[in-house]
Parts: sequence; structure tokens; C-alpha cells
Amino acid sequence: MRVIDFFDKGAARDPERTVLLSDSGAVTYAAATDHSWQVAAALHHHGIGLGARVGVLAPNVPEAFLAMLGLWRAGCSWVPLNTRNAVAATVAFMNKVGCRALFVHPRFDAELKQIRDEVPGLELVIALDGTELDGALTITAFLDSGSSMTVPDWNDPYGRPEMEACAWPTGGTTGGSKAVAWTNSVWSNLVETATRHWPAAERPVNLLVAPITHAAGVMAIVYAALGATIVMRPGFDADDVLDRIENDRVTHLFLPPTAFYGLLERQQARPRDCSSLTMLLLSAAPVAPDRLAQGVAEFGPCIGQCWGQSEAPFVLTYLTAEDLAAAASGDAPERLRSCGRATFGSQVAIMDDDGNLLPPGERGELVARGGLVTPGYIGDDAATAAVRTHGWHHTGDIGYLDADGYAYIVDRKSDMIISGGFNVYPAEVEAALSALPQVRQCAVVGVPHEKWGEAVVAVVVAAEDRPPDPDLVIAHARQALGPVKAPKAVVFVDELPQTPVGKVDKKALRGRDWPAIER
Repeated sequence: MRVIDFFDKGAARDPERTVLLSDSGAVTYAAATDHSWQVAAALHHHGIGLGARVGVLAPNVPEAFLAMLGLWRAGCSWVPLNTRNAVAATVAFMNKVGCRALFVHPRFDAELKQIRDEVPGLELVIALDGTELDGALTITAFLDSGSSMTVPDWNDPYGRPEMEACAWPTGGTTGGSKAVAWTNSVWSNLVETATRHWPAAERPVNLLVAPITHAAGVMAIVYAALGATIVMRPGFDADDVLDRIENDRVTHLFLPPTAFYGLLERQQARPRDCSSLTMLLLSAAPVAPDRLAQGVAEFGPCIGQCWGQSEAPFVLTYLTAEDLAAAASGDAPERLRSCGRATFGSQVAIMDDDGNLLPPGERGELVARGGLVTPGYIGDDAATAAVRTHGWHHTGDIGYLDADGYAYIVDRKSDMIISGGFNVYPAEVEAALSALPQVRQCAVVGVPHEKWGEAVVAVVVAAEDRPPDPDLVIAHARQALGPVKAPKAVVFVDELPQTPVGKVDKKALRGRDWPAIER
């Protein structure tokens, strides 16, 4: 099915139910459906129709969500533009995918002139929320322009599975973002897989606090198909999230690990009633096992983890809340380090560099097959071919499977450190250091070293005002992992640099000249 067909299923459950709840008010499913038809008609009036790529540059506001529904109804492809990106990166991605129209929030008024000047294929700009912006139609004028237009029925008996529904950006930690094509088929598999595995609620309420342009936005679309109310917040604030869970009886929430740590600390400091939570989903990076166990103690058996990537989104594997809670209580505790087992429609295996599939326990690259694997990179056949060798999709993640099929991710292939001829996986060291209560967050990188080739360096954000003794951190790692994997130096910082998608920017860390290391 098409993305908009899933939304219409959610709307049909109860048209008068609130789909969007924010500081600006409530929007019902009926009103959102009507608005989406108006947007689709206006896009067609301006010649922006089937297959056209349409960008949305906006923070978490209802208008952005409604614009997405409208462009999908028109048969266009959503281009999620990261609000944290520099304008040059936004321009580059829009040109890469050939963006023809743009819905823009007035917050980006200053960037709009550069976007218009440097994206020659941009034909139409619409200002969200009624604000007048130079070079843009107001949303009112835009909707009025399509009042006499009829949106064609562009569906077919198969739900147009081959049509592109989204041009999704990769993280871009090793260069500019690639553009990944998500077809209606990929979306269908994503919705069907997620709703098969994620726990249900009679009247779901999904809290959206991470950016709508990332996994949180995808999760909101999934739950709209189930008739959920999406409580939309402008960003993450731990106390606000806890208040919303308590007051709005939130059932489903996605958070990246760094936000989860902040939420856990505030719940421990000032508990709120979180008994409504059915699923607190964690993804995007590994989570310290001790923090997961603490999370179960604070929030109950509702925490799950999943793993995927831009090229095979979100739910290649899933670790259920039941499995995680059991591990936290001492039943197979090693599964606190797992991202779960392959979901129903996915195959996940471990492969060596020669294309051989490896048995349980052996480390190699995680590879995947199934309906979540996208057609590939837009305009880059060579890159697509490179990640599809040996008949599998190559994720670039290093890990292993246990005898029961649970997947454990050790690190990114590109982040591996070679120290003294031994492979050191930073994520493994980070997991050990995160067990220290004095460590709030950490990242491990390799820096040049005359003797070892690369030296392991830990960059630590202390959990207390006074950082722990570096020797204590190193000694803990030596005891947990041995001398080869233990950091040779520890550097304390106030915060770790992040990429525009909210992941730790190890490229930036490796580029710094840490004073503790003779480079």
C-alpha cells in the first residue's frame, strides 16, 4: 500500500479522534485528511505531481506533519530536511535529489534566499503557519490556488509498490549524506513489521519529541495508521517528557540513548507516573546495559530496542520488552547488550570479508535480506552495488549472533581501531566504561601512535561535577576487557560533538589534537 493509504486506515477508525496535539491546539483525523486533499490539489495545480520530490524544512510542528500527508496524497516523494544541518548541507542534499518544491517554516527565513539562489530546480516554495516569507507563497494562498483542481486517482491494484515515497538522507558521518530511495513497498514492510512486533494499545498515544525528520517521525506515521494521537513537542526536555507521559497517558515513545539517559536521571530525581507506557523504544546507538536495567526498574517492563539503518529502516531486529526485562532480572543478562532477533520479514546473518556466512559466536559484518532493504542510493549505482555484494545487503555494522539468533553489534566497520595489530571495537570499550556511575557518556576513538599505530583514547562526559580519576577509568577497562582494549588515555569534555542526526561525531573527535596523546 501507499503511505497515505495507511494514514487513511487510521483516520477511518475514528475521524473525530485527535491525531495531532501540540501547544498550538488539536487537529482531528478528519481535519488532517481534508487538509491533505487541499495540499495535494494545490501541488497538482502547480505541476508538482507524481514522483516529484518535495522537501519539508521545519521543526516539530503540526504544519510539517500535515504537509507530509499532503505531498504523499499528491503522489510526491518526501524529502526530510534536517533542521540541524548547515544551510550548505541542506542545499547540497536538495540538489542531489532534485527537489522541486519546499515547505519551509518561518524559522528558516534567513536561509531561504540562499536555498532559492543555489537550488536551481526549486520551482515552488510554501511558507508554513501563515507567515509571509520573501519568495514564498503563504500556506493560505497556496491552498486557495488548488481549490478548483481535482487530484487524480494514481493508485493501482497493488498499491504502487515501486513508487518512491521518500528520499531519505544517510547520516553523512564520513562525508555528505547519500540519498536512499524508500518506495511504497519499503514503507509497507516497515509498517507491517513494526505493528506486528511492537506492543499494541487500545487507544495509542505516541509522544514525538525527537526530530520529525528522523526515526521519531517514522514512528509517528506508523502509529497514525493505528489511529493514534501524536503528542508533538518542539524538542527533548526530560521534565516535559515525563509530564506529558503522566498527563497525556502516553503509551508509545521513541528516544535515542542520550535522551533516555537524561529521562532516566530526571525520573530518579523526581518520579512521575509512567504506568501508561506500553513501549519506550530505544534505537540509533548502543545503550549501556546497566542503564537499561535501571530503566526497567524506573519505567517497568516496557523498554524495547530495535536496529536498522537508512538503507534498511528501523526494524531489521527487535528486542522485546519481555526479553529485556528478563535480562535485567538476571535471566540471560547478556541480552542487555543485544538489539534482538531478526523480525518476521527480515533475514540477518554474519559475513566475513570473503562472503562466507559465519556460525554463531563469530564476529563479522551484519548483512540482511528482506522487504525492508531499499532499492538503493539515488543517483549512485556504484555505491548501491558496493553494499549488495555476495547477494546480501551489507550494513557496515560489525557483530555476531548467539545460538538463539540474538544479534549483538560490536561497532561500525569504519570505526574499528587497530592497535598493536589487534582489532579494537570502540563500542565494546564504550559499553564497559558506561558501567561506571561516574561516566555519563563516552566515546572511544583511535589516534595515531608511534608504537601501537593507533592508541585507544576515551573521551568522557562525567556524570558528576568532579570527573573521575583517569587511572580509575583505565583500570576499570583493563579489568573488564584486558590491556589491549583499555584506553591509553582519558580526556574529559563538557559534551560530545554530535552529527546533525544526533549521533556522536567520531570524525570530529578523531580530528582533534588531544593533549594527553603525543601525536
